[in-house]
Amino acid sequence: SLLPARYPPSSGGNEDVQIGVLFASKAMLQLLVNPLSGTLIDRVGYEAPLLAGLAVMFLSTTTFAFARSYGTLFAARSLQGLGSAFADTAGIALIADRYAEEPARSRALGTALACISFGSLAAPPFGGVLYEFAGQRVPFLVLAAVCLLDGLLLLALAPPCAVGARANMPVGTPIHRLMLDPYIAVVAGALATCNIPLAFLEPTIANWMKESMGASEWEVGLTWLPAFFPHVLGVYVTVRLAAAYPHLQWFYGALGMAVIGASSCLVPACRNFGQVVVPLCGICFGIALVDTALLPTLAFLVDVRHVSVYGSVYAIADISYCVAYALGPVVAGQIVHTMGFAQLNLGMGLANVLYAPVLLFLRNVCQMKPSRSERNILLEEGPKGLYDTIKMEERKG
Repeated sequence: SLLPARYPPSSGGNEDVQIGVLFASKAMLQLLVNPLSGTLIDRVGYEAPLLAGLAVMFLSTTTFAFARSYGTLFAARSLQGLGSAFADTAGIALIADRYAEEPARSRALGTALACISFGSLAAPPFGGVLYEFAGQRVPFLVLAAVCLLDGLLLLALAPPCAVGARANMPVGTPIHRLMLDPYIAVVAGALATCNIPLAFLEPTIANWMKESMGASEWEVGLTWLPAFFPHVLGVYVTVRLAAAYPHLQWFYGALGMAVIGASSCLVPACRNFGQVVVPLCGICFGIALVDTALLPTLAFLVDVRHVSVYGSVYAIADISYCVAYALGPVVAGQIVHTMGFAQLNLGMGLANVLYAPVLLFLRNVCQMKPSRSERNILLEEGPKGLYDTIKMEERKG
């Protein structure tokens, strides 16, 4: 009779809430830090913030390996958000800066997106297998070693202390002004909307598969891994199409959102593991189309409408992702609980289908001509008039 009082049954709902908050804490902190990280990257360059982000992620991942309480896990997860706010933004911005011409920029950003996809989709089986056969600490120690190796490679290839050209670079457009640019706002909205299905399904699909189709643990663990291959295919297809028809970048993004919308609506109709893999592959294929088409578009918009410095604009892109991934673990479960899994998917699919026509607003972007930016004045040509001379003198001062 004393057992119920001394050992109350564990509350599954409370544990789900704790796990959801733990997952979302990274995206939440990343969302808050990104405006600051984007501004800092524009001021000091790309290499130093990238190295700092890798150092913070090394620290957070090592903390995960030795954590013994929920508070420590929460702190480590939040630190990951801090590191990602610098490493993600600085890494993508560095690629956009080094590959200034198309189609090289699309290829380079596509390669980065494929690597991001591999990390995200291979993580569940990777972590599960190492946890099962090597213990709790090993997955985190392996990832910490990867961060350390990446930092050493950065020091060898592009040491931050050796970059002296930053002093002569123009000051980037403030992030709040970039957010008010209607073209950039449309792209940011598309990035957030297209990632909502992935962010909302990751914390909810496992329970749905177990309840609706009796999926085994290995099936749940491997649910997302097959989707890596259509994601890479989507990146490859978009890069090739962008090289041949660069004026249709908006159409590739709109097509991707339509594919995501249709695939999301098909998920609740699946009745076994083989069936559910198909719409998930469609979602990841569509996300690849949207990301690969619109991330280079952001850099192009900065080139033709603002100053060619990319920290703040890719901080906006990272904010768009973080909005989806901060809401996913917290909101998705509540929607499933109150409305149902099918309604969640139909809502996400409808949102993507309705947003796709908005990308028509970008159809004339490719016809914009680069303005005579301060960067061109400083780096490519000498002063040709009183205004240019004054601007150069002000920069020297």
